Amino acid sequence: MRSVIIILLTSALAFTSFNGMAQCKNFAKKICRLELKPYTHDGNYNAAILSEGEDAELFKTFYAGQEYRIAVCGSESLCNVEFQIMDVERTVLYTNKTNGYKPTWDFKVEATQQLIILVKVCERSDTSQEVESGCVAIMFGLKTD
Repeated sequence: MRSVIIILLTSALAFTSFNGMAQCKNFAKKICRLELKPYTHDGNYNAAILSEGEDAELFKTFYAGQEYRIAVCGSESLCNVEFQIMDVERTVLYTNKTNGYKPTWDFKVEATQQLIILVKVCERSDTSQEVESGCVAIMFGLKTD
């Protein structure tokens, strides 16, 4: 009997996690992708469920002479989502925190390089409320003429 309960619980957790990630990818496709216009989406959907106070990193190679747009979107249930762009030495090249948490950044790289995109979900100052979780998506667009 105990093994049946464990199997059912494990199955329920796996389905919930899969269902949550599917909804998160759907959020990235339907909401965040719109932020890339007029840039052409690179075809990748980078999304994760994060809670207040959590952060995540993504490493991506950017190619010389190309113009890019990065869009970072968070579910409405989340407060501000900060994103930083850093080089491999972790020098901050851009942060949207100084731009009113703007969800996009357009830039051109002079040399092919790998950059680190760090996203952080802010923590609410009111600690009496339950911690919120939601989808955070990072999308990339390429300028095509």
